Order: sequence, then C-alpha cells, then structure tokens
Amino acid sequence: MSIRLDNVSYTYMKKTPFERTALKEVTLTIEKGEYIAVIGHTGSGKSTMMQHFNGLLSPDAGKVFVDNVDINAKGAEAKKARNKVGMVFQYPEHQIFAETIFEDVAFGPRNKGLSEEEVESQVKAALSFVGLDYDTFANRSPFQLSGGQMRRVAIAGVVAMDPDYLILDEPSAGLDPQSRDNIFREINALYQARKMAVILVTHSMEEAAQYAKRLLVMAKGKVVIDGESAEVFQNHREALKELGVDVPQAIKLADVLRERGLQISNDVLKTEDLVKQIKLAKGWM
Repeated sequence: MSIRLDNVSYTYMKKTPFERTALKEVTLTIEKGEYIAVIGHTGSGKSTMMQHFNGLLSPDAGKVFVDNVDINAKGAEAKKARNKVGMVFQYPEHQIFAETIFEDVAFGPRNKGLSEEEVESQVKAALSFVGLDYDTFANRSPFQLSGGQMRRVAIAGVVAMDPDYLILDEPSAGLDPQSRDNIFREINALYQARKMAVILVTHSMEEAAQYAKRLLVMAKGKVVIDGESAEVFQNHREALKELGVDVPQAIKLADVLRERGLQISNDVLKTEDLVKQIKLAKGWM
C-alpha cells in the first residue's frame, strides 16, 4: 500500500504572465507505515506536492496513485482512494465552520455515507485520540476553544475519516511549546495505533529530526535529497546549506563541543542524543 507519484509536473497560472512551475517531473513512493518529513525553503514545492496526494490538485503531466489507483480518474474507486489520504492544512483551525465540535468532526464521516451510529463512534474515537473528552467537548462551540484545542478539533476532523495516509502541513505553526508538544504526542500516538503513514511538512529541523525516519528535501519543484533523517542531516550538510535549509541545533552544538575538546560522537541528531553524549564525555554516566 502506497502513495506513488510518477513523473508529476504542475504549473500555476499557465499561459499568463504569472506562470510558475511548482513541480518538475517528481517520481516518489511513500509506503503506508512510514513517518516522513518534507523540508525545503518557501516556494520549493512542498505544499503543492502534498495537494497532489489527495487530488486537491491534478498534475499537468504524470500520474498520482494511491494503493495502485489513479486518483485523478473518474468513478467510485478513485474517490475511495482519495479518501484514504487525510490532510491537515497549516492553521487548520481556520477551516472549522460548524456550530459544535461534534458537527465539525462528523462532517467527513457523514460525507462518506456512514450511519449516524457509525458517525458518532468515529467522532468519539477521533476526539479521544486528540485528547478531548467527548462528553465535555462534543456540544461546545469550537470557537470558544484555545488555539491549541481548535487545532486538535481540526486534526480530529481528519482522523475521523480514518485515513491510511495523514498529511500535516506545519501542524505546530503559531503554537506555544506546550501546545506543540501536545499535538505531536497525539500525532505519534495515532501513528503507532493505526500504523498509517504520516507525512510532515515543516520548517523546523528539530521536528524533522525528532519524529521522522525519512527525510525528503525539496528545491525548485524537485525532490533533491531522499534518505534516512540521520544520514541526510549528517552527510548532506553542505548541500542543505546551499539549499537554504538548516540542520538541527543539537548537531550544531555538538560541533562546538567537539571543537572544545569533548568526545562527542558524530551520530548526534536529537537533543536527548546530545545530552547523553555530554554525560558520557563528562563521566556522569
């Protein structure tokens, strides 16, 4: 089971003075169960590529397949394939529209044709996954919630669709550190419980290093680097710098500590990795 792009290209505002090519002959496979981060500077094609995964955009050339079904074809099979891909946009709380949290989260399952009993079950499960108690929140207005809680509701609306592939476009943007940690804790629990693919679009190298096992680096509408997160950050640092992409702060600090004589290994990626290495170097472990 996978999302597959075969030689996909896309241009905005074709045949106008504002024409801009956003994707150039992208070929890529994402397997169900993977946790992937997509990074690259603004305008590199990240969000455009994500919107091809569930048919929000259709390629000018090439094809997009979900579980071997061409999602831009006509018919029920293509629609079913598109529904396997859930997308949480940046600032998803702006997409909330219903009068109650229940109605907002129930919108997707109802569109799938589920019975009211099934809809209620999906809503309860989705709210539980994002840490919102059904009895407390179901009949409340989503517009009375904090920013972090509204984002949970938006994520619950996608989770209620029971997707096999979950796309998250900057899910922590604008959140305070505690709300950010809560969101990722819930995303990770969801990933572990449902064995779905998680595709995280982020400008935070710390988030990419902390959570993703595979890293896609985009530039000028192409995937220019594709590999394990640790390998990419450690072995492609100059290439990343040239592309305007940074590395996690833990890697930078490890470099400084090595220059000052501490024996820090070269495989540091996350903050907890660095803390452990410092303790070992100081003889505190």
